[in-house]
Amino acid sequence: MVGGVIAVGALAGCEVPPPPEAAPGPTAPVRAPSASRPARPPQPERPSQPGAQPCPEGGVRLREAGGDAAMGLRLASLALVNCGTEPYVLDGYPELRVLDRQGAPVEVSAATGTNGVTTSVTGVEAAPRKMTLRPGAEATFSMVWRNTVTDVTVPAVEGWEIEVVPRPGAPRVRLRLTQPVDLGNTGRLGYGPWIERETR
Repeated sequence: MVGGVIAVGALAGCEVPPPPEAAPGPTAPVRAPSASRPARPPQPERPSQPGAQPCPEGGVRLREAGGDAAMGLRLASLALVNCGTEPYVLDGYPELRVLDRQGAPVEVSAATGTNGVTTSVTGVEAAPRKMTLRPGAEATFSMVWRNTVTDVTVPAVEGWEIEVVPRPGAPRVRLRLTQPVDLGNTGRLGYGPWIERETR
């Protein structure tokens, strides 16, 4: 009987550990509270192309189109670009003025053809004809003069701007030159008709 009591006491003095907790089951992923996507910042405007200029009100602009200077005889070409949206009709010769650095007309006799400047073929004696420039197309005309000083007592003349009336009644178009029309003191310049420029 004593042995049974001891056995019970021994069992009573031992703490029985609690059953293990069940492993947690899979839980749904916690989602962050939805936030509205921030608005995309406005894209900056693309810069205009270097040297790009607005089309003048007449729908055409001038640009330099090359030249040649040999033995004092000068030959330069200017191109008229149809930068507008409508066809542009040309017929014959432009009306031309040569201006100085300040935009004032210089003293020069500007006439169609070679104007006594040279007897060689320069392209300024081409026959004028009518043409229609589609948007983006070009026509050129050439100028010829001599850089000759015949009188050292007379100041040499330089033109730094060309002003053109492309056709009768059209607005004037002006171009600042990168190289001057260096007339010396000959006071004479010849120019040719509009010639349609081939474009690819």
